[in-house]
Amino acid sequence: MSIIIGEKAFPWEKKEWKRIWLREAKPSSYGFNPYEQDIDELLRNGLVVIDKPPGPTSHQVVDYVKKILNIEKAGHSGTLDPRVTGVLPIALKKATKAIQALLLAGKEYVCLFKLHRELDKDKVLEAMASMVGEISQLPPRRSAVKRRIRKRHVYYVEILDEEDTYYLIRIGVEAGTYIRKWVHDLGLKLGVGAHMVELRRTRVGALEESRAITLQDLSDGLFFYKHLGRDDLLRNKILPVEEAVMHLPRIIVADNAIYSLCHGASLKVPGVVALEGDFSRNELVALMSLKNELIALARTEMSREELLSSEKGIVAKLERVIMNQDRYPKIIP
Repeated sequence: MSIIIGEKAFPWEKKEWKRIWLREAKPSSYGFNPYEQDIDELLRNGLVVIDKPPGPTSHQVVDYVKKILNIEKAGHSGTLDPRVTGVLPIALKKATKAIQALLLAGKEYVCLFKLHRELDKDKVLEAMASMVGEISQLPPRRSAVKRRIRKRHVYYVEILDEEDTYYLIRIGVEAGTYIRKWVHDLGLKLGVGAHMVELRRTRVGALEESRAITLQDLSDGLFFYKHLGRDDLLRNKILPVEEAVMHLPRIIVADNAIYSLCHGASLKVPGVVALEGDFSRNELVALMSLKNELIALARTEMSREELLSSEKGIVAKLERVIMNQDRYPKIIP
């Protein structure tokens, strides 16, 4: 039976996601349901969750995806070391604009590590518990970031199995947390040393391991689409870009405000029709249409409470526009 240290949930999962309506609004005839778009549109603005195999770098996996789909632009949402396997979301073409949302999302891993000497299990659990919550980490020497002590949050640790000096855990962490370093620091705290044996990423934001596909799955799906006219296999493998922001608070926008947003205007109170999730000032949010299309990523200028009590003012300033500018007209008839 597993033992869970901490609350097994990411911060966004603890929020109330019931849609709160600020005013009545109906969708116009423009736009479309993201889950009903055709395959060619998905290939222009979609997301694939690759189950990264051991060996290649994350960058090489992106190159494989580009070659399979014959596209020039794609990007991944967070590097995995060559020996690490698991969930690697890859955005296609225009969807790369939304990759910022996944880079900042919480991550979950399954990790096998070994203590350098056998210890009482209760002592190990006590040390693990002290390393759940806010921790300080110095990135490894070979990391891609500047080596300075950083604060990161470990949300939970679940002990799945243990035998002698080996421990198998599931760990949920803030983006930018190094699991290898967490294991090393645990060994130092216990005074016996420890090292990571194997690591697999099982989740990025709301994208879980169960949705990951292999490179061969992607290649097969494209073959069936191009040569046999079957799109069912490929449709199940390419997700709409909206899946990249499921962990973010969402602000639903009136159709007649979308044109201005797509051309860089800030979102103002009259353009908001509904809210999903809690948010404070200076928080990254997703601006969505009434058909649940992703319009843009934006940074809030108001908290949810301030917005609910305001009749005017700037709600959020745009960071990245995702939607095509011509999808909604300037004036909705």
